[in-house]
Amino acid sequence: MKLGEILKELLGLHEMTQKQLAAALDLSPSALGNYIQGSREPDYRTLVRIADYFHVSTDFLLDRSQEARLSSNEELLLHIFRSLTQEQQDFYLEQGQIFIRQNRKKGLSGSAQDLRRVKGIS
Repeated sequence: MKLGEILKELLGLHEMTQKQLAAALDLSPSALGNYIQGSREPDYRTLVRIADYFHVSTDFLLDRSQEARLSSNEELLLHIFRSLTQEQQDFYLEQGQIFIRQNRKKGLSGSAQDLRRVKGIS
């Protein structure tokens, strides 16, 4: 996926216009439009500002997912999580734990063990 497509997805997810994002990043709307259309590429500093604004990695913006790194869905999940308040994050985690318990009851494997490993629970 190209940077422009990823930016479109992020704009949609945040229900923002290009003009709003350009203002938030202190960019001209035409410069942002060029990034989205793929006719120009942002410099390194601008790429980092975009990543920081959306709470994603520059690798996510550049679609540089590798097997050792997070998948696009995992990056998106992390982005959503980081965009929440602390209270919402706690609730989100509780909901995830409910899904894990339901999967365990249904005989689905892997996710509960993965959560224990990540949280350091035996």
